[in-house]
Amino acid sequence: MSKLKLFAKYWLPAVLWACVIFSASGDKKSVHRSSRLIEPVVRWLVPDISDEALWRVVLVVRKGAHLTEYAIFAMLLWWALCQVRKWANAGWSKPHAWWAWGLATAFAMTDEFHQVFVPGRQGSFWDVLIDATGAAAGLFFLWRLGRWRKKW
Repeated sequence: MSKLKLFAKYWLPAVLWACVIFSASGDKKSVHRSSRLIEPVVRWLVPDISDEALWRVVLVVRKGAHLTEYAIFAMLLWWALCQVRKWANAGWSKPHAWWAWGLATAFAMTDEFHQVFVPGRQGSFWDVLIDATGAAAGLFFLWRLGRWRKKW
């Protein structure tokens, strides 16, 4: 298989997902946009919710999105690393998992640094920790799924 096809098949999904993450972090009004989506749903489910409780729910949902996007990113990175190095049929690869986690965490750091330069946004060490936790959770999920399906 040509190098271009290998890249497109294995690395392009991770690169595209990184672009999605990067573009979302460059949106100076992302807090307001996500709140406009989440608040009406929460108010519909719990009509008498206080503003403080609503703010907490929105915060939990937004941070849950951080966990999820980086879980997906780490899984895509692991897949690409394993496929390109011909480890796909060898089962779970701990070194590739560490590399995937490290790459996802490094990307989270650069993403938070990028937010320092976006008006209305700020970089956060806590968001990097949340993102790194999400990456670890995604890899743990992948490992558990493989164990459950008796792949490794």
